[in-house]
Amino acid sequence: MATPSVSFRITRSAEDLAATIHALSQRLVMLEQRLAAMEHQAATPEPEDPEELASLDNVERLLRDCRDLLEDSGSGAAAMPEDDRDTFAEVRDGYPAAA
Repeated sequence: MATPSVSFRITRSAEDLAATIHALSQRLVMLEQRLAAMEHQAATPEPEDPEELASLDNVERLLRDCRDLLEDSGSGAAAMPEDDRDTFAEVRDGYPAAA
């Protein structure tokens, strides 16, 4: 008479297994849909904002100008006469040179 309890446990285990497989299948479908959406988003470039591009170009130009000025001022100061170096230091540092 132990057969009905064994049969019940097997049936119950099979039902639990079926529910688990169903939940995993649902989750797999959801993950596949999210992956497809992410792949589509990655493959489709976003339209670029013209204002943002212009702003970035402006920043790049300003950085280039600053680098050029720094390179020019570094090499130019060494080649200046002593009196001009003091004037250059005043302008560069923002305060008068010591007399």
